[in-house]
Amino acid sequence: MTEFERKRIAERNGDNMAFYMAAKRAIDVAGASAGILLLSPVLAAVALLIKLDDPKSPVLFGQTRIGKNGVPFRIFKFRTMVPDAEKKLAELISRNEVEGAMFKMKDDPRVTRVGKFLRKTSLDELPQLFNVLRGEMSLVGPRPPVPREVEEYTEYDKLRLTVVQGCTGLWQVNGRSNLSFEQMVELDLQYIRQRSIRGDLKIIFRTFKLLLGAKDAY
Repeated sequence: MTEFERKRIAERNGDNMAFYMAAKRAIDVAGASAGILLLSPVLAAVALLIKLDDPKSPVLFGQTRIGKNGVPFRIFKFRTMVPDAEKKLAELISRNEVEGAMFKMKDDPRVTRVGKFLRKTSLDELPQLFNVLRGEMSLVGPRPPVPREVEEYTEYDKLRLTVVQGCTGLWQVNGRSNLSFEQMVELDLQYIRQRSIRGDLKIIFRTFKLLLGAKDAY
C-alpha cells in the first residue's frame, strides 16, 4: 500500500465520511433490530439445542475482541466449543492451518456436535446482532480479532482496525476460511478504501445467499 493509499484511508475516516457513517449506523440499528425480532424463534431453538447437548454448560460464549482503533469489547456468540476451549488452544497452536496472526483448524477437536452444525450454517454468529445494537460492531466490516492475534500484527495489518469491525465483510463472502491471513487483510483494506452504502448492502445480500448453503465456515 502506498503512502497515498494510507492517507486515503485516514481521510475516509474523517468528517467527509459523516453522511456515510450516519447512514451506516441507521442501517445497522434497523437491520440488527429486525434480525433479532424475525429470528427470535431461531435464536430460541439454537439455545435449546445447545442446552440439550450439554445441560451444565452456558449457551452463550463471550470473548474479548479488538475493535476500532484497538479498543477491546466483549463479543457474543452461541457456544460451539467445549467450555474449556481457550485453555486447550495452547495444545493446538502447532496445528494451525493458516499462516499469519489467525488460528483456524478444520477438524478442531474442541468443537461440539451441535457446534459443527452451527459453524457450518453460521448460526453461531447471530448473537453478534446485539453487539451491533450496542455500537461495538457493524453489520459489515472487518472480522474482529482476538488480542493475541493483534499482538502479532504489523503496522500494515493494524490498518484493518481503523474502522468498526463487522459481522460480515469481503473476507466472509470471498472464501472465508479457505483464504490466508494475508488475503483477509488485503480484502479488509480493499473494503475500507472502497466502502459505501451500496457496497455494504451488496455484501449483506451476498451473505444471505451464502448462508443458505455455507461451506467455507469452520
